[in-house]
Amino acid sequence: MDLRGKYDYAIQTAKKLGFQGAATQEGEKLHFKGTVKSEDEKNQIWNAIKTIGDWRNDVNADIQVVAQPQAVGTSGSSAGGRTYTVKSGDTLSKIAKEHLGDANAYMRIFDANKDQLTDPDKIKPGQVLNIPV
Repeated sequence: MDLRGKYDYAIQTAKKLGFQGAATQEGEKLHFKGTVKSEDEKNQIWNAIKTIGDWRNDVNADIQVVAQPQAVGTSGSSAGGRTYTVKSGDTLSKIAKEHLGDANAYMRIFDANKDQLTDPDKIKPGQVLNIPV
């Protein structure tokens, strides 16, 4: 079984977050081993892994947080935005109303996430979306 293909969304999430490590398949297990910069990044990777129902049978993950020194005068986000993890029942319009104050601003969220979205009506629980400022 190709577990890297099955967990591609989690692997891509890890790459996007700057995960320092690898996801390697050994036998019937996929091993995520490496470091991230924050507990939030670690949780985002776990949320992506957990989008697959039988992840407990497939994945062994050792994701460690290595604190990074904060640069003076930065907001902590290179894009100046924040992230949101999609929950069951969410739509881009609902997320836009909650985070941007206007449901019609959903295309701003879609445009900020074209690296992982191909259709504004197709979002999945566990996806981590960038919310523009």
